[in-house]
Amino acid sequence: MNSIVRLVTSLWKVEKLRQKLLFTLFIFAVFRAVAVIPVPGIDRGTLNQLFAGNAFLSLLDIFSGGTLANFSLLALGIGPYINASIIMQMLTFVIPALEDLSKEGEYGREKINQYTRLLALPISLVQSIFLLKFLQGQGILVNATPLSIASMAATLAAGAYFVTWLGELLDQYGLSNGISLIIFAGIAGRLPVSLAQTASTASNQDLTSLLAFAVVAAAMVYFVVKVNEATRQITVQYARRSRAGVTAGSQLTHLPLKLNQAGVIPIIFAVSLMLVPSFLATLLSSQANELLSRIGYFLSDNLAPQHPLYSVLYFLLVVIFTYFYTSVVFNTEKVADQMKKNGGFIPGIRPGMPTANYLAGISNKITLAGAVFLGLIAISPNIAQQLTGVRTLAIGGTGILIVVSVVLEAAKDIESQLVMHSYDKFLS
Repeated sequence: MNSIVRLVTSLWKVEKLRQKLLFTLFIFAVFRAVAVIPVPGIDRGTLNQLFAGNAFLSLLDIFSGGTLANFSLLALGIGPYINASIIMQMLTFVIPALEDLSKEGEYGREKINQYTRLLALPISLVQSIFLLKFLQGQGILVNATPLSIASMAATLAAGAYFVTWLGELLDQYGLSNGISLIIFAGIAGRLPVSLAQTASTASNQDLTSLLAFAVVAAAMVYFVVKVNEATRQITVQYARRSRAGVTAGSQLTHLPLKLNQAGVIPIIFAVSLMLVPSFLATLLSSQANELLSRIGYFLSDNLAPQHPLYSVLYFLLVVIFTYFYTSVVFNTEKVADQMKKNGGFIPGIRPGMPTANYLAGISNKITLAGAVFLGLIAISPNIAQQLTGVRTLAIGGTGILIVVSVVLEAAKDIESQLVMHSYDKFLS
């Protein structure tokens, strides 16, 4: 806490960083102001009942920046842009033209970002239509007609683009990564509401359960920080070189492999897939065909967020996607080839394919630990609610993971900017 206070104090003393801080707070205020503007045609009472105690919908609300529960203009949040970014990132590793474009510096990154925005439009429209159909099946839409659904879908897509624009403004003029800060603002804005709901029902709750929930939450914060910062250091040695008549001696350095290289991306993937059974259950259960209706009720009963099968499937999906995404992001063959070109090698391991196999073996081992950790984080709301009976504090481990990650990332960015300011001041 003292280090955070010192960091904020140092930040405030630098005029340029102080302006960035004030701009970030201004964007937060705009986001929260727009986030309370509701989309018309929604039965608020039924919507609140649907979200009450539903950990899965609460998780979706986290990725929407805390706007889905109120079904505001920003109900989709930055989800479409995140999904588009993930798809473009994967396509970059698959399509050679995109891979070459990504290597063209600022121009390439801007073009890929432009393609990402274009891809986010159909994704936002599809997500909004599916969401509206789901709410219609729950009886939440009032006087739903094809025209009203189309207009609401367009409104939600526009809101998704608006919140993405706010995130890009924070990227340019704010303190840290804009998308992360928007999600952080949503979680931080929703936390007081959850605490107030818990306090209002405290008389009906077992105080022991509330205390156990607080202890679990504190322990989760501790482990999230530890795992988020944990790395495996791989020793790399660079051979002696001679350039322009100058000979440089051999050099030892380290290749850091993070325990959690995938971040929250696997959870986002798993959430997207876990939406499918809910939509199918709502769609099929209302069909006149008896077989389809039975399938719908089976999905509704056995894949509900409170059912153990749901938690098991969710956990397995997170683990699978963690391995998949890590293999895409950390290409051991490319890393080994780059090391070989630069004259680097791992002591005791031959350059080339043996180095790639060695890195792949280590990556698989540490990814297993990171995948299990992410899986437990994902299902932690269900576990906590089953053990403690507390239904109002449903932010869960994913929210804690995002908050801790954003705070650590922002702190590092601010420290680097402070160092750069001191360096510029020294040079001047």
